Amino acid sequence: MTAQLIEREGKPEYAVLPYDEYLQLLELAEDAQDLADAREAERELASGEDEAIPAEIARRLIAGEEHPLKVWREYRGLTQEALGSYAGVGKSYISQIEAGSKSGSVRVLSSLARALAVDLDDLLVE
Repeated sequence: MTAQLIEREGKPEYAVLPYDEYLQLLELAEDAQDLADAREAERELASGEDEAIPAEIARRLIAGEEHPLKVWREYRGLTQEALGSYAGVGKSYISQIEAGSKSGSVRVLSSLARALAVDLDDLLVE
């Protein structure tokens, strides 16, 4: 690496280097960040702080053709009645939310999110 040092009061203040070398340093820094992010994701999975979601579930959520509440409920293997029992919400209300005829209050959606072990924003329709 060929860097020109610029001093201020006898101490290095700036380093000027060829643009190609600057780009190489940026790429190395990005690679290092990617590696750190991957290690953090592995740690979160191993500790149970996060979970891996099957591709089919991710596809259903991204497609947006079904209410996220339904996708998560089915992924967790719950009926509307069982989810309602865990969350303190009526089966018919869950059915209406999943059908899109009701949006659900923040309180209700928060209860459902807790029962499904997901974040509240995982149940919001965009």
